Amino acid sequence: MNSSETRISGPQDETVRRLVDAGLPAHAAQSVLKIDAMMQSWRRRISKREIGLSALRELGLDLDLAQLDVLIAIAAPHNEFGDPDQEETLVGTVADRLSIDPSRASRLVSEMVDRGYVQRLVSQSDSRRTVLGLTESGSAIVEAVRMFKFLIMGDFLSDWSEKELASFLPLLARFSTWTEGVLAEEHRRFEPEIEKLAADLDRVRLRKSA
Repeated sequence: MNSSETRISGPQDETVRRLVDAGLPAHAAQSVLKIDAMMQSWRRRISKREIGLSALRELGLDLDLAQLDVLIAIAAPHNEFGDPDQEETLVGTVADRLSIDPSRASRLVSEMVDRGYVQRLVSQSDSRRTVLGLTESGSAIVEAVRMFKFLIMGDFLSDWSEKELASFLPLLARFSTWTEGVLAEEHRRFEPEIEKLAADLDRVRLRKSA
């Protein structure tokens, strides 16, 4: 059996065989199932946001996660949001950074203003425009929560070797971009396979409705 062949002994092997038949290398076809399983498990755990909730609880902060997100979006830490070229933060900026509806961002910002964690300021470039900034209390919250997270994560990584981290970080950065442009024209090499999947689904629906 050569490296492009796959023994069929169950649903997983059948999936790998179909991926190989579509043109994927055998090692990629076999790995994608394992990676997907790990990602789905991680997504379910991350969605609970246990570290964020622990930070709010143990730091005695009367905030929910959505309110905390707004404070962090206004702070715009460089390691999360990159260099915004010193752009001023508007309500729309918060909505964009958090990928939420502008009306929801506006409501959350107003709550944080009322609580004394966010302040509305006059734009330095346009006096008619209102921009957002953190108050001293708001900045202190962001710093404390981020340090809490870094302590927990840093402790987990403490027994990783420098070599392991040096290998892991660039690979994680590379992998984190895999969904970018997945529907672009140059990524449509599997269009025949996708069309067949859609046709198979149509046949199943027709049988069910008959």
